[in-house]
Amino acid sequence: MRPVVRVRRFWRLRGFRRWWALLALVGAFVAIYVAVTFVSVWRTATSERARTAEAIVVLGAAQYDGRPSHVLERRLEHAADLYRDGLAPLVVVTGGRATGDRFTEATASANYLIARGVPDTAILRETTGRSTWESIVATARFLRERSVTSVVLVSDGYHLARAAGIAGDVGLDATTSPAEPDARPPLGRVAQETLAVGTGRLIGFGRMSRLFG
Repeated sequence: MRPVVRVRRFWRLRGFRRWWALLALVGAFVAIYVAVTFVSVWRTATSERARTAEAIVVLGAAQYDGRPSHVLERRLEHAADLYRDGLAPLVVVTGGRATGDRFTEATASANYLIARGVPDTAILRETTGRSTWESIVATARFLRERSVTSVVLVSDGYHLARAAGIAGDVGLDATTSPAEPDARPPLGRVAQETLAVGTGRLIGFGRMSRLFG
């Protein structure tokens, strides 16, 4: 074999190995990033991080003709407890109206809280959002008009890391309080939120919401 051919094969082999090394490095980075994000989502889901704030923001969930679903009820009960404990003087309830509904999620939530002793004057309603992004953006907008920026987000635990990321993107100083801090979050939901949070941290939560809903 001529020396020139041997040299060419040697450099092709070296190039092949370099590509595999690069792919391995990228794969390791992705695996570490996903693992760190998973731990972040899990810890947020299972940790009480609330501190005194200007408002408690309850993320909406399904309601049935004005009656909160069990999921939404848990969030509202927890928010009412935080309000009674003096964590914040305002409670913001969020969520718009699905097609065919007579009530918005926010209206059903407000009525539920009022029936449990939270004054109507302490409740603000965000009635247009159809997603977490839309609800938090609209909430941030009308809270800024009241010079309110510090909030406690209340939702199911697995949902809170994404909600906090969105809140940070739109200028809110947010802490989190899971509706059931002692409950073990479903692994499937945590995995889904890991993908959403990991993507949102890379490209922005607004862009992620537009791409994936």
